[in-house]
Amino acid sequence: MMRELITRYGRRGLGFVWLIGEPLLFCLGVLVLWSIIRPDHEHGVRLGPFVMTGYMALLLFRHQISFSLAALQSNIGLLHHRAVTALHIYASRNLLEFLGATGAFVVVYAILMTLGQVSLPHDWLLLYFGWIILGLMGMGLALTLSGLAVRFEVMERIVPLLTYALIPLSGVFFMADWLPPAYRELFLLIPLPHPVEMIRGGVFGEFVATHYDPVYALTWCGVLNLLGLALLNGAKDRIDAE
Repeated sequence: MMRELITRYGRRGLGFVWLIGEPLLFCLGVLVLWSIIRPDHEHGVRLGPFVMTGYMALLLFRHQISFSLAALQSNIGLLHHRAVTALHIYASRNLLEFLGATGAFVVVYAILMTLGQVSLPHDWLLLYFGWIILGLMGMGLALTLSGLAVRFEVMERIVPLLTYALIPLSGVFFMADWLPPAYRELFLLIPLPHPVEMIRGGVFGEFVATHYDPVYALTWCGVLNLLGLALLNGAKDRIDAE
């Protein structure tokens, strides 16, 4: 993880502060833009915390996927050390992205509290649980897509398109309750909206309707991570050959 910080951000200037600063600037930019073009409230939900909870979630799992995709190619020399495996490389990148996004989330939350846009979370445990599940799900997606990319070179072209497709499928820019009931049930078959709804449930409390199933989300976390590990283990010969 320390090596990854140094190689990505360097030792000069702000250095590793960009781990938090990069997602922070992205989120603040979107908040300012939306505050100009959108009303202050939508469906009874205040714009600031709505954008914060959605966009920070989007940044987390998209960065986990994008930075994991080329992780092996960037660190292939490390695999000559017996103590280092491919899993160490993927785990360090995913943990760094999780820590960076978490730090940025805290800073944005503090700024919005100072501006009177949001109060303290109504359910701390639900917020923490949703954020951790989102990180685990993002890592599962990252491992699975990276395992496929090791096997099939075309995945490096397809994955960026898939991450864009995940934007409307994740529910980061709308809430499940805004959908008609029939469509909502179909939408909630997708695992990503569940941790996003949990995060919003923790922030907004019972006054905003949220829909989620923690067991369903955790099941998908387990499936995706196990599938990703199996794909990487199955591609071990390809990795060793490189």
